[in-house]
Amino acid sequence: MQLGRFIVRVLAWLPAAFLVWYVTAPVLLWPAALVVKAVSHAGLADLVVGVEQSGATLVFSTSLRPGIAETQAARVTVDVNMLLYAFGMPLYAALVLAVRGARWPRVLGLGYAALTPFVAWGTLADFLKNVAITAGPLITSQTGFVGWQREAIAFAYQLGALILPTVTPAVLWVITHDAFLERMRRRTA
Repeated sequence: MQLGRFIVRVLAWLPAAFLVWYVTAPVLLWPAALVVKAVSHAGLADLVVGVEQSGATLVFSTSLRPGIAETQAARVTVDVNMLLYAFGMPLYAALVLAVRGARWPRVLGLGYAALTPFVAWGTLADFLKNVAITAGPLITSQTGFVGWQREAIAFAYQLGALILPTVTPAVLWVITHDAFLERMRRRTA
């Protein structure tokens, strides 16, 4: 296959892949939600009371109070749209489907499983950024995070929002399609 033809095929698959991803997001992102729940329960139990999935959104119920005297029974909740961290899934699917190798269903499933933890990373980092950095001082002071922890959260958020959703599917595709890339390289050499 020539490079130009491959690019056209990827571009042709992208709309369909994004449509399927968007429509099936609640089911497709359920494993990532399970990872987020497990990590929240194990590592953030003093901060996160519960995590519920509503479509493609995770709703984090926290132990934090809004800080207003008459609403002391109220708790802070944070909504995180997991689609923001999962857009690499349809990108990876379009790349795999454009090649249509002999074992493409297996490679697609492998990619999905490999991308799921990165979706969970972005989702958790977004939640932590919201409660530790962007919320008001009455809420951020309750988290107990110190300066270096806030810096680490900001770094994790930037990595999870800007780098991992785009770079991870591309790297994964290169790893799973090395024979295709070698054939393409020989043709252009």
